[in-house]
Amino acid sequence: MRVGLISDTHGLLRPQAFDYLRGSAHIIHAGDIVDPATLEQLATLAPLTAVRGNNDHGHWAQALPEAVTLTLDGVAIHIIHDLKELAIDPAAEGVRVVIAGHSHKPSCSERDGVLYVNPGSAGRRRFKLPISVGELLIEDGQVEVRLLNLDLP
Repeated sequence: MRVGLISDTHGLLRPQAFDYLRGSAHIIHAGDIVDPATLEQLATLAPLTAVRGNNDHGHWAQALPEAVTLTLDGVAIHIIHDLKELAIDPAAEGVRVVIAGHSHKPSCSERDGVLYVNPGSAGRRRFKLPISVGELLIEDGQVEVRLLNLDLP
């Protein structure tokens, strides 16, 4: 199962990010969406789960959870915008992957059997950080993470 990962679009859904997510069985947006049209566009590609980021305001944003846990292909995935606000012990709750955004820095690390993934920012460039997206590849309970720098000027 291919799960597309995107975060921190800040009102800009780049065509390159949209194209990368095409073919995903599910898409996760880790917040700072800013424009609800972004969610509408992503939902045309696959089922979508999104959380509210610190820059998401208005009635549409209030409808989004601050954090959510879902199970895809037997793997529990917890999604939150800012990892510093994580209010659960993922390992104790059986969560295998935590997806977070906020920092705009793509990263993947493992602690206590839990993968912590930040797909980075797919929206407007911040400082000299890359424009990036990612994916989870889930097969037989195993999870592989790929992060892609879109290498845009």
